Amino acid sequence: MTGPNPLRAYAAVTAAYWAFMLSDGALRMLVLLHFHTLGFSPVQLAWLFLLYELAGIGTNLAAGWLAARFGLAATLYAGLVLQILALVALAQLEPGWGMTASVLFVMAVQGVSGVAKDLAKMSSKSAVKLLAPPDAGGLFRWVARLTGSKNAVKGVGFFLGAALLGVAGFQAAVWGMALGLGAILGAVALFLPAGLPGRLKSSEAWGGWRSRDARVNRLSLARLFLFGARDVWFVVGIPVYFQAVLSDGTADGPREAFFVVGGFMALWIIGYGAVQAAAPRMLGARGQALADTTRKAILWSGLLVPIPFVLAGLALVAGGPAPWLTATLVAGLMLFGVVFAVNSSVHSYLILAFGSADRITRDVGFYYMANAAGRLVGTLLSGLSFQAGGLPLCLATAGALAAASWLAARRLQAA
Repeated sequence: MTGPNPLRAYAAVTAAYWAFMLSDGALRMLVLLHFHTLGFSPVQLAWLFLLYELAGIGTNLAAGWLAARFGLAATLYAGLVLQILALVALAQLEPGWGMTASVLFVMAVQGVSGVAKDLAKMSSKSAVKLLAPPDAGGLFRWVARLTGSKNAVKGVGFFLGAALLGVAGFQAAVWGMALGLGAILGAVALFLPAGLPGRLKSSEAWGGWRSRDARVNRLSLARLFLFGARDVWFVVGIPVYFQAVLSDGTADGPREAFFVVGGFMALWIIGYGAVQAAAPRMLGARGQALADTTRKAILWSGLLVPIPFVLAGLALVAGGPAPWLTATLVAGLMLFGVVFAVNSSVHSYLILAFGSADRITRDVGFYYMANAAGRLVGTLLSGLSFQAGGLPLCLATAGALAAASWLAARRLQAA
């Protein structure tokens, strides 16, 4: 590429993305645990995150067009600034507000955070396509490192959010995160090299959001169901189940549970990120033909399907919280995380490999629009399925969505 040094630009983009995802993970855990302790039901907790996910659908479509017009640096900075504003707004929440007012306010703030997250994600992932070295496997390695390290940082954010809530309280934690992210924004502005690519042809129309490549559209559908399969248990079901198991009803019980629940979620995301980063080696990506990688994507998509169904069956047999069930869930969900991480990593590579360089921000935006739609579906079903049928129904729904992702991925061979 012409312009900035690719390695320096990649490092700066990665650092900005890390900073954002640290705050994103912490904010999610803060909101979830804080409002659960206030007595919010699983469905009400899910509602807090719905606008966050819904905002991502429109944002990804608009972000690709905005980056095509103004460049990736502009959309990256916009994402960081909006996240800071969301944190400042959330700090204004008052304990005396009624439940309806609190839900509506937090939904609106989470919506702004959702816009911020997808601006930052689209900018970072698109930059990799344009910065990656041309050698065999270079694109897969760079995107796997960015995605894997991002998720490891987000995992740290989960633990950070839970720990800050337990130690400092809700408002102090939110203010601290806003100040920290503001300092990081200043550092990124100083070190991000000028000339970061991303502007496309001025003739690129707003209406060209859907890819002309059938592979991009089919991969996007598989992505939608894949992330629905994760979030249907990840957003509400498992955190609420674990906190119910760990809290003993005393004043200190829930506070201690913050650290354990946050620690589990953090370890899951960190492990997920580590597997994502290792996926190119696991799949033998160096020198591998694109068709071979596509076939492996279909195989790994199928391997995910039985895991949540088996866990759902065990939860149904247990009939409620039990030590052996909790231990089995931890092991089973860690296995789910390994298989899910390989799927996610190979998807992130394929979208950049399938996408054309002259409209990469549009293709990536459309793909992450499907990603956001999957999180939206998973978030909604997480609260509904847990409240209607408890953990067994929550996990069975995850299995059904994983099966739908596998069926969509199989169509890639026909594209």
